[in-house]
Amino acid sequence: MTNNNPPVCDYEGSDYQKSFWDQGGREYEDRTEAIALKRLLPKSGRLMLELGAGAGRNTPRYVGFERIVLLDYSRTQLEQAQQRLGTSDKYIYVAADVYRLPFVDGLFDGATMIRVLHHMSDAPKALGQVKQVLGPGGTFILEFANKLNLKAILRYWLGKQKWSPFTLEPVEFVELNFDFHPQAVFNWLRELGFNTEKVLTVSHFRMGFLKRVVPTSVLVFFDSIFQWTGALFQWTPSVFVKSVVGGTSSGHHSLTSIFKCPKCGSANLLEKKEYLECTNCKSKWELKNGIYDFREPI
Repeated sequence: MTNNNPPVCDYEGSDYQKSFWDQGGREYEDRTEAIALKRLLPKSGRLMLELGAGAGRNTPRYVGFERIVLLDYSRTQLEQAQQRLGTSDKYIYVAADVYRLPFVDGLFDGATMIRVLHHMSDAPKALGQVKQVLGPGGTFILEFANKLNLKAILRYWLGKQKWSPFTLEPVEFVELNFDFHPQAVFNWLRELGFNTEKVLTVSHFRMGFLKRVVPTSVLVFFDSIFQWTGALFQWTPSVFVKSVVGGTSSGHHSLTSIFKCPKCGSANLLEKKEYLECTNCKSKWELKNGIYDFREPI
């Protein structure tokens, strides 16, 4: 990470997948997110970029795509993803900063950013990077944490929280954890040139007492019905947005031409045994155990 970039929330060494998802009582959230993704994902695609892939929880859900690039700032998260998914040609593992994506422009025909934007102190900059690497006609599925949720509204009205859920600016409730107003996110996407096609609201029943007393399958069933209300209003803690870049799909890229140097922007990278070398600025980017590392040059 360079000094002129916003700070990064680093999950290096974290057991997030195990502690939060596998053993954290999040089956309801996981299943409702799977439904939302199925409703929004294209039926097929050539190359998908999964931003903030972590340990690969959602990766198997992108079944229609020929190849998937798993990007995360944490190398250990990607190693966990490798253990889960394997090292076939279908998956490309990349450690990199969302604010400095190491890909040539217009490369991908699909991208997802699930449970990632809430760590972005400069959300428009991160979204701008996604727009740059998506080709014409590319689909972007974004999930964001919603400050305009019912719990926040009630707490504000009862005087139990100081910040207003109705204002457009993000709220940082914990360091590098942000909630966003839906209209602010829609505005950013529109200004960047995305055309929003669908909005789904997710996790309507994300309350501990409900998850304890009501069977998960029942909560998931009703959530799947209420997700469609997202086209009218957004009052849930989680919102999914499907946006598309205007134009028609671009041409095919070979694996050797997908990367660019995040330091100088050159797409002329030579692949060696243990690194990629930029022929322009001579920066070397590590390639170790199947993971391309573009966080800092070696």
